[in-house]
Amino acid sequence: MGQTESKAVQPAAPTYNPEFEKPWRNFKWNQKSELKNHLEEFSLSNPDVKHIKILVAGPIGAGKSSFINSVNNVFQGRITSDAPANSSSADSRSFTTTLKGYFISRGKIPLLFVDIMGLEPNTLTGSQPEDIIKAVYGHVKDGYKFDESKPLSHEDEQYASDPSLSDQAFCLVYVIPANTVDMTDDKLIDKLKIIRHRISEKGIPQVIVMTKVDEACPLVHKDLQKMYYSKKIKQKMQICHDKLGVPMCNIFPVKNYHDEIDIDDNVDVLILKALDQIVRLADDRLFNSSDTV
Repeated sequence: MGQTESKAVQPAAPTYNPEFEKPWRNFKWNQKSELKNHLEEFSLSNPDVKHIKILVAGPIGAGKSSFINSVNNVFQGRITSDAPANSSSADSRSFTTTLKGYFISRGKIPLLFVDIMGLEPNTLTGSQPEDIIKAVYGHVKDGYKFDESKPLSHEDEQYASDPSLSDQAFCLVYVIPANTVDMTDDKLIDKLKIIRHRISEKGIPQVIVMTKVDEACPLVHKDLQKMYYSKKIKQKMQICHDKLGVPMCNIFPVKNYHDEIDIDDNVDVLILKALDQIVRLADDRLFNSSDTV
């Protein structure tokens, strides 16, 4: 009888593992009370400043207003909706059309988050980089209605020619959605880079709050505490860094409150950690500021 030719068994292709064996960023999930208490007891370095002003910018639909509401949720201990947010994914235009400030006054530190019109790729749509830069330096009055055709001029009634320290923003927060960051239009990135370079010249600190992490990574969608084990989230953060140049240590992945009816400790602690860094950087800037813009 002839010998049967044996076939070599091909090894199975390695299965992709979406998580690292160890977390790539150390993070304490039980520090909610510690962070919250620290922020409520935080004292500004300049007692003459009424509040610490944080400007929030980003593309439409990124979750700027939702982030402001989520911060407020943490301190109120319930779901709030002070900053109107667009809940329709079908709407391609910015829901925010005017510059509006939202106070979050808890303990000793009064925070003022300033929400602005979303950025869009096209030149004459969305908020203009010049308006955002002026808003950082306190030249744009509260309630200013953004004009997509032209930025605010020093001749306009809504232009503040002599802003005080309290009128100025001490940190710019870019809200970037993790689920679409790698598909962000280059024209939009160019707008963000213009803003970044201009305010960097004045030493304004910048932070990226990376939202919609649960939509970007199934692992995190299932368990938020897998955030810093996730290869996908680290990759998305690296893309944010590469596109905008913000240091990785100033990029914070968070989940905004969206359809929840109760607060969640895991959601809260991520938001608080981002806010803690924002406040520290802003106060450092305030300490080194003078009355000149």
